Amino acid sequence: MDEDGSGPGLVQGGLTDEQKRDNVIRLAFDGKPERFEEFCGLLREAIPDGTAVVLRGSAVTGMRWDCKAPFDGDGPGTSDLDVTLVGEKCISLFRLTGFFVPGVHSRPLSDEDPDIAPDLVPLRQKLMAMVKRPVNIQASRDVVMQFRGDLLDQPYLTLLHKTNPE
Repeated sequence: MDEDGSGPGLVQGGLTDEQKRDNVIRLAFDGKPERFEEFCGLLREAIPDGTAVVLRGSAVTGMRWDCKAPFDGDGPGTSDLDVTLVGEKCISLFRLTGFFVPGVHSRPLSDEDPDIAPDLVPLRQKLMAMVKRPVNIQASRDVVMQFRGDLLDQPYLTLLHKTNPE
């Protein structure tokens, strides 16, 4: 397992990294790996150094956690993508009012909370235009993702590993 909690042998929620990646490409990117790579490229260009990016939710598992409804069960483009930026620098992109736990775990930048991370709005708009579905972006410290993945066994797919870690 890698330092950031990902790696070829990691299993979360019964899914390997390969299964999670296959689900994401099939469900959210119409089975086209090149669209997935383009999405990751947009993220790479926009995030601060020392930030990892993970994707959580039904795009990874294939179903909602609460009601077990399938991804896009209400029609094409109806399920959102839950992007989490992980690290110290990304936390500063959110206003103080944009946190569940201040300085540790933000609320998602979404249609319901469009003003909590103004500098991320252009990125969110680009990502949504590309995938033709809602994209929510939140920020967490490493400990939150470790807790969710390791202790709660909530699957997530690491899209980008940290570059120039803090």
